[in-house]
Amino acid sequence: MNQRGSLSCLSSERAIGLILSLMLLLCYAYFFPRWADPNQNSRLDMVVSVVDDGTFQIDDYVENTVDYAKVGEHYYSDKAPGAAFLGIPIYAVLQKFIDLPIMDGVMDRLANNEAFKATLREEGTGLLEHKVRFAIAQAALTFVTSALPTASIGVLLYLLLGRFTARPWPRIGVVLGYGLLTPAFAYAGAFYGHQLSAACLFTAFYLVFMGTKPLSACLLLAVGLLLGYSVITEYPSVLIVSIVFLYTFYRLRNRWRIGWVILTGALIAAGWIAYNTYIFGSPLELGYGHSELWAEQHHTGFMSLTLPHREAIWGITFGAFRGLFVLSPLLLLAVPGFVLWWRSGEHRPELWVAQAGVGAMFLFNSSSIMWWGGFAVGPRYLLPMVPFMALPMVFVFCEGKNRAWLRGLTVALAAWSLIATWGLTLAEQSFPPDTLRNPLVEYAWPNWQAGNIARNLGMFLHLPGVVSLLPLLMSVSALLVVLWFLSRREPALVAESKSSRWIHLS
Repeated sequence: MNQRGSLSCLSSERAIGLILSLMLLLCYAYFFPRWADPNQNSRLDMVVSVVDDGTFQIDDYVENTVDYAKVGEHYYSDKAPGAAFLGIPIYAVLQKFIDLPIMDGVMDRLANNEAFKATLREEGTGLLEHKVRFAIAQAALTFVTSALPTASIGVLLYLLLGRFTARPWPRIGVVLGYGLLTPAFAYAGAFYGHQLSAACLFTAFYLVFMGTKPLSACLLLAVGLLLGYSVITEYPSVLIVSIVFLYTFYRLRNRWRIGWVILTGALIAAGWIAYNTYIFGSPLELGYGHSELWAEQHHTGFMSLTLPHREAIWGITFGAFRGLFVLSPLLLLAVPGFVLWWRSGEHRPELWVAQAGVGAMFLFNSSSIMWWGGFAVGPRYLLPMVPFMALPMVFVFCEGKNRAWLRGLTVALAAWSLIATWGLTLAEQSFPPDTLRNPLVEYAWPNWQAGNIARNLGMFLHLPGVVSLLPLLMSVSALLVVLWFLSRREPALVAESKSSRWIHLS
């Protein structure tokens, strides 16, 4: 490829990556986080307590959550602290702006907005000032700790898949499929730890895979930081962390340089140990061990883990209750994708990382006696592995260029994934409860029929119910048109690049 072609390709790659990130962020930030979610509130309580009261104790806020740990006479969040740690400085800055006069105007607009008031429960207390402050904080923290990390996964996916094909649309399809048609969409708009943990994992993998040999000390320090932070954000991610760590070790020419990864990982671990010791009295004591309402579950087996069992295996795959492939059948394309990846002979170590990561998380979730995850959209414990499951789909999308039946199948799976994922995520003002056997039929459908969908920015424009989605639909359509025009520049560049070492699929 000549210099002019290289610069044009680079410019186009950056432009497409920017548009993809804007599209994903728009879809995530358009909807407000759920207000009365115990899982989110547990983390938010900790953030507010540290900043406003100077303590990890959530005694003053514990009534809004059932996810708490009791130590002596005090209450604490029982969650892995990574997301809350990141949220503390964000909230510390945000609270300086919450009391500005402009916020009074926001509250007045909400109080007199019929479209917004229609989403409030009749038996509730309405728009109380402290609730609005809480909601503003939750929205800001969710954007930084969940929406931005999920959008970053999308951009990194697009760039990484450039090692497999230069064609833009198969890569764009993988990004949009992952970001909008899997449970990642639901949790990009929630103050949970799953998407932050997934972003840390995938970014570490990206840095090692895309880094030029020898991998620099700064890069390895970043990898250790990311892997360590992933663990303290969602403990089960340690399974994939171990796999990426071994992959990093394999990629090093000088194996002693793995010490840089261990150094920053150990620093994160030291901070986490200090936190556990200060609150729970022991370096490896977790909040779940002091969970007052879920003591039986957390003390069964090893931290609720036993052996894989039939109910969980079916439940997290094809069960109507929490099945990943019922919610997002598009991910089924990962199976033939892995086969095509193997046959291509390309990037075998990375293939093993992706397969091992997916397998490890399935094994973990199917071994948990709480495999359904409470109020949830799909099997949320699997979220850290979903980016690795999305990777092989690019092989199927490339293969579909010459097979009409495969294109048709892909469109059908994507359409169902859109209906199921968005239908469940946006129905009512909370995630589907764990008392329903078929949330799509019993929860999503009735709420959409009644126009009872998640609070969103369209409601600020006084657009009610489903009509409030029109601004989002128009904006996404416009961005898709921009992507189409940008991708039209690619065919000539692809033809010019076929001799390049990083183009492997035609």
